[in-house]
Amino acid sequence: MLVRPLLWAAGLPSFLALSENESSHCGGTTLYGYNLPTLRPRYVVFGLLFLSCISATLGYGQQAPSAVKTLVVLPFDNRSQAPGLEWVSESFPEVLGQRLSSGSIYVLSRGYRLRAYDRAGIPSMVHPSRATLYRIAEQMDADYAVVGSYTFDGQTFTAFAQLLDMKRRYLASQMTESGPLPKLLDVENALAWDLMQALQPDAAVPRTAFLQAAPQVRLDAFENYIRGLTALGEVDKLQRLRAAIRLNPSYTEAMLELGKTYFEAHDYDAALNWLARVPNTDPLAREANFFLGLSAYYQANFPQAEAAFRFLLESFPLIEVYNNLGVVSARLGKPVALQLFQKAVDADPSDPDYRFNLAIALLRAGDAAGANRQLRECLALSPNDSDAKGLLAAMTARPAVPAGVNPTSAVTSSTAPPKLPLERIKRNYDEAAFRELAIELQNASESRLSKLDPHAHAAYHVQRGRDLLAKGFPVDAEKELREAVELDESSPMAHAALAEALDTNHDMAGARAESSAALKLNPSADVYVVLARVNLRENNLEEAAGLLARALQLDPANAEALALKQKMDGKAANSAQSPPKP
Repeated sequence: MLVRPLLWAAGLPSFLALSENESSHCGGTTLYGYNLPTLRPRYVVFGLLFLSCISATLGYGQQAPSAVKTLVVLPFDNRSQAPGLEWVSESFPEVLGQRLSSGSIYVLSRGYRLRAYDRAGIPSMVHPSRATLYRIAEQMDADYAVVGSYTFDGQTFTAFAQLLDMKRRYLASQMTESGPLPKLLDVENALAWDLMQALQPDAAVPRTAFLQAAPQVRLDAFENYIRGLTALGEVDKLQRLRAAIRLNPSYTEAMLELGKTYFEAHDYDAALNWLARVPNTDPLAREANFFLGLSAYYQANFPQAEAAFRFLLESFPLIEVYNNLGVVSARLGKPVALQLFQKAVDADPSDPDYRFNLAIALLRAGDAAGANRQLRECLALSPNDSDAKGLLAAMTARPAVPAGVNPTSAVTSSTAPPKLPLERIKRNYDEAAFRELAIELQNASESRLSKLDPHAHAAYHVQRGRDLLAKGFPVDAEKELREAVELDESSPMAHAALAEALDTNHDMAGARAESSAALKLNPSADVYVVLARVNLRENNLEEAAGLLARALQLDPANAEALALKQKMDGKAANSAQSPPKP
């Protein structure tokens, strides 16, 4: 695996580079684990959001944050005799996976799990034995696995879960939560909190706050989403997902799945319609924009495809995205395509498609010699590539070299064929592999760096959280900033940054509490602005005005305070001019 090139491409400092003997293992953990034999190193070009902060936040001799653990939630066993509850089995991985995911816990996706089932020869709808589940989790190289079951006696729904420590081969005590069936999501969220307590006993959020932070989804919409997710037929899948959105119009998970289903059916108009509805501030926006870009590409809407791939590239620089942006740029006649294809080849020289695309870009730029080399490399990787064979044959079919002319010069200066084949686009979106590489690199860095004190560790997470917030990922930012506050409760910048993230996520109570905590530690204009914004949203205009006055007293040039004051003044003027209601 190309660990050294990926480290270099990510812009990491040299002390993180692995030695030749360590290139396949990081701190005793096999790099990529389960993915090693099946997934090529096509994951990253220019680094990971949190790793990009390391060189700026940490100096040599300091340590990255605590090791990230991987966890897989397996479908729960249905032990009830009541009909129609089979779908609930797959609901547990969805809910528990979403709630347990954090900066220090990476939950392996459903797609990742299904690939493991496929490798083991197990149909996706079959419920394996506990021993088989253990072997699957072991093949996935997960640190932890969650197994469980559920029953329903006609009145009470009861869920049971156990946490399996794969490294220590230890099965924790059974956890139980119960409630009426209409409160299924509350039961599952409560179980998620129990598991979080077991996984992170020193960092778990209070139970009440954790349950209140759960996404608000109608149960009937959730059922349709899960049934659509697991449906075997396209018609049933589409009907279920559309029903989920009809019942819950802001259900982004269903929008993404519906858009992907239309994409796979080659209905690109419908795919564009649904994928475009996922807000760019949603954590699902990355995957939505990947398929949005592909759908626009197949509709020959290259400007829209370019915008989608560029958005994704700014936050999740997958090699496939560099390639696809290069393809779209080539269609638009932009010279940057050559640079993008070169980056893809540099990051993954083993992919023949990247070599082929680079060859075409070199030919367009008049570099026949470079194109010749890339086509030969492409054929070495994929000997039956007919397009590459034909293009290379057309390039090398030259007239006899006149006497006195250097044969090498004659070949390398030859012109490209008049009509070039189209570049090849990539349809695979592998965020799981990207994140897994991120985890391995982060965990490997710990053995290279000394321990951080809590204050420096918290500052690291504050920087990561602010970067994520600036890039439009407030949910991810909130997770980072909560960890910062847990590490250093006396940090005013941690409380202030968390208040801003909570405000962005429309958690007014949380934003108010964190702002107050920050102000007690160190009053600042930025925190007063956040608290003023909260009061403005709650229509407490007088309180908001007072807070803005304090902010401007501390920092008269504060741009956000001035903009918010202007907005409030405009609103007050409009209110004064409006005639009273009869």
